[in-house]
Order: sequence, then structure tokens, then C-alpha cells
Amino acid sequence: MIVRPHQTHSVATLLFALRGSIVPIIWPRVLYTMLLSLAVVVAERHGIAVAFNLNPAPLTLLGLALAIFLQFRNSVAYQRWWEGRTLWGDLLIGVRNLTRQTEAFMPSLAADKRRTLVFGLIGFMHALRHHLRGTPWEDQSGNWLGRDVREQLETVPNRANAVLGFLGRAYAGAAREVGLDNILLAQMDRELNNMSRVLGGCERLKNTPIPFAYILLLHRTVHVYCFMLPFCLIGPLGYFTPVVVGVIAYTFFGLDAIGEQIEEPFGMLPNSLPLDAMCRTAEIDLLGMLGESGLPPAMQPENFVLL
Repeated sequence: MIVRPHQTHSVATLLFALRGSIVPIIWPRVLYTMLLSLAVVVAERHGIAVAFNLNPAPLTLLGLALAIFLQFRNSVAYQRWWEGRTLWGDLLIGVRNLTRQTEAFMPSLAADKRRTLVFGLIGFMHALRHHLRGTPWEDQSGNWLGRDVREQLETVPNRANAVLGFLGRAYAGAAREVGLDNILLAQMDRELNNMSRVLGGCERLKNTPIPFAYILLLHRTVHVYCFMLPFCLIGPLGYFTPVVVGVIAYTFFGLDAIGEQIEEPFGMLPNSLPLDAMCRTAEIDLLGMLGESGLPPAMQPENFVLL
């Protein structure tokens, strides 16, 4: 996720900042349209080809339709991004609640067993992060779980769901060990059910992308529109045509690229959700509730990107 300090939102930053912007991704396409516009102007002005002037009315109608398409696509993409953020916010609330309940409802349970339960909650968040991103456990995030659990996960396709099953059995066993009241156990089970709901919601977002036919139509229409622009603007603008075409292309290609990034909220792109940072937040909060010392530091953005 792009993170920039609010005090840096000066006019110079807003106009010329490259880090944290969409420019590094779309500049080849914008440059291509500007060079095409320049070639059209040079060819027309030097008589290399006949006049290219087109009636701007069809392009105006196409631009209006394209703007509506882009607005709809970006609204859907942002809705997916915000739903993913809401689900992970609910997950963070759930693991905090379970940690509080573990400490408050089962004080007679051995401290190392309570610690194992809370570590399992952190392990679930990491397992869900890797499950959604399709990444391996190379960052040692699986070490929050016991060795026996990690060995079982090696052969399981859905590790997050397997960790959730382990947590359910572990909490039920701990409740029986301390003779926990069924009403209190039901409250803890409700939090585990909410974690399962979060898992299912995240999988729904990950496995149900925006229909490809719609995305393909939008991409093609943006390129056709930017290709036709110089032929309509060359008459009134002349050699200034490439500049105007570049500004318009930056707008349309930029909106298209932003929608493409946020429609997959759990990816590794600059505008994706910072799942690593959320997992670190859970580590800090849950370990602090356990009274652990030497808490890990909060993750900071690198080049204005928080992963």
C-alpha cells in the first residue's frame, strides 16, 4: 500500500513525485501514444501523407462511454479492495478478542499452553497471508506454530484452514482441561467462526476476479481511443498535439492501471493491502497482551510502499 506523510503533500510533490505514483507503470504506454502523435503531426505537416483530420464527435462519444466504463470498473475494484481491508480488520479484532478471552477465561491454564494458543492465532494470520498470496513460508512465519503442526501442514493444500482446525481442537481441549463454562466457550467459538468467515471471504475475493471479457474490452477501448486522439486534435493543436494526447493518455491509462492493481487486494503490487504489516501489528498487540518483552518493531514503508 502506498504510504506518504501528509506533510509532504506539497504542490511539487503532487506534480512531480514518482515513487508511490502510477507513472512508473504506465509511462511506456503514455510515451508510445505521444510518439505516435508526433509522427502523425510530422507526417501531416510535411505532406508525407494526406490530412488526417477526423470529426471529433465520434471520439467525444467514445470518450464519454470510456469514462463511464472506467468509473464503473474502478468502483468495483475499490469495493473489492475495501472489502479485503474490512475482512482483515475483522480478523485483527477477532484475534485480539480471543487473546483477551484466553487470558481472562482460562487463568488456571498453564502459561505455556495459553502462549501456544495465542501463538496459533498469529500463525493463522501468517498462514492466511501466504495462502492468499501464494507465497512460501520462507520468512519463518510458520514458526509461530508447534513442530507437529508444521509437519502436518506440509501435506495440506489449504494451510490456513488446517491451522484454524488446529485452533478449534486446541481451544476445545483447553476448555475441557480447565472446566470452562459452556457459555464462555461458545463466545470463544464464535470468534473462531468469525475467523473462518474471514477466510472464506478472502478466498471468494481471490478466486472470483472481475470477468476477463470486461477487462479485455476496457483495455482495447482505452488503446483505440488514445490511438485515435491525434487524428482529431491535429487540426486545432498542430505540434502541441502530443502534449495534450500525453495528458489524456496519462489519465485513462492511469485509471486503468490503478483499477488493475486494487482489484486484487491481496497481491504484492504497490497498491495492494499491506498484509505483512497487518500480521506484524497482530504480533505486537497479541504478544503485548501476553506480557511478552522484546516486541518486534512495527513495519515501516520502503520507498513509500508498505507491504
